[in-house]
Amino acid sequence: MKVLVIGGGGREHTLCWKLSQSPEVKEIFAVPGNAGISEIVQCKETEYEKSFSPLVGLVRKEGIDLTVVGPEVPLVNGIVDYFQKKGLAIFGPSKAAALLEGSKVFAKRFMKKYHIPAADFKVFSDPDKAIAYVEKRKGPVVIKADGLAAGKGVLVTETKQEAVKAIKLIMEKKAFGDAGKRILVEEKLFGQEVSFIVLTDGKTVRSLVSSQDHKPIYDYDQGPNTGGMGAYSPGPISPSLHKKIMRRIIIPTLQGMKEEGREFRGVLYAGLMIKGGEPKVLEFNVRFGDPESQATLPRLKNDLLEVLLAVQEQSLNQVHLEWRPQAAVCVILASRGYPGSYDKGKSIKGLEKLSRLPNIFTFYAGVKREDHGLVTSGGRVLGVTALSKNLKEAIRQVYRAVEKVHFEGMYYRRDIGYKALKKGNYG
Repeated sequence: MKVLVIGGGGREHTLCWKLSQSPEVKEIFAVPGNAGISEIVQCKETEYEKSFSPLVGLVRKEGIDLTVVGPEVPLVNGIVDYFQKKGLAIFGPSKAAALLEGSKVFAKRFMKKYHIPAADFKVFSDPDKAIAYVEKRKGPVVIKADGLAAGKGVLVTETKQEAVKAIKLIMEKKAFGDAGKRILVEEKLFGQEVSFIVLTDGKTVRSLVSSQDHKPIYDYDQGPNTGGMGAYSPGPISPSLHKKIMRRIIIPTLQGMKEEGREFRGVLYAGLMIKGGEPKVLEFNVRFGDPESQATLPRLKNDLLEVLLAVQEQSLNQVHLEWRPQAAVCVILASRGYPGSYDKGKSIKGLEKLSRLPNIFTFYAGVKREDHGLVTSGGRVLGVTALSKNLKEAIRQVYRAVEKVHFEGMYYRRDIGYKALKKGNYG
């Protein structure tokens, strides 16, 4: 089979890497890909953000059998519906189902309607009314832009002054563009954050192995949110908590979406807060996590192509996911200034050393190739993953590997995975 992967980040590098291991895959294409992806598949510069027509042309020209969508924007914009109308096989949820990630307001109202546990909230289109509301409230709040903001549209505030500043940043200064026309003001939830990700074909549900992302830029979860600074797997979810999440959150969400005429097929990602063994939803995503994929897919024993085809063909009931017992830890190396404006064009050194290390995987994100070698081209530059016998050893190995890489202004968190060593299971 020929496969097309859409996207150009670390998640897409991981998907291409895992798909390339399938004996059924004859050829892989990526649009647009990146410097790391181009080492294992054919990268094509094809328009897909303003129009999906050029992609369809590429699929037909190359005889591609399955398209796999990595990022959220094309899903929210309806790429799956477009491909299906053209009679082309594509992995991912419909535009109607992708609204779970495309609009935080829709997601919150949906959860309230179907009694899915989440934080209390209010919706505002007027910044003055939002400010008046937070000034009367007690306790810290979270300000969220309604639309897509590349994982950065959630501002956690501790004081009323910070909340007012966040509202003005989103609604008046338009830090996230049209995504901030409406905002949510939510109560701040406390506890431990985990990523709970499932595959569904609309009938059957299969959960991926557990993982935990680290959103804030600095150690000990300080500073502004990012797209993710690292992840580890398995996450600290006990069997009883796993059942509770499935029963209270995943199944009601999928059933509710079906009732709404938005049947979900693809990857459903629930970002959860766990306190006292009780889960609440922070957010929904409708695609593989990034960087969770870099920590979970190296542990997957199954042929990924077979799994994705089973979802697309509604035969997931015939698939049982198998996982390697080892632990995996991924550390993101970021550019100076991220998640704000960041440096680009910095020369990356030491990657050849990583390629010689056993059970170390390097996934490229914001990297491009120039005449003199590889340079940075994004906020999140690289994901370095270690696979080892247990979490403590995987942490040790990943940080030893990270020390071999360098680019000017390189920044990374030094505490990825440490929470699990201290806390154990969350329920």
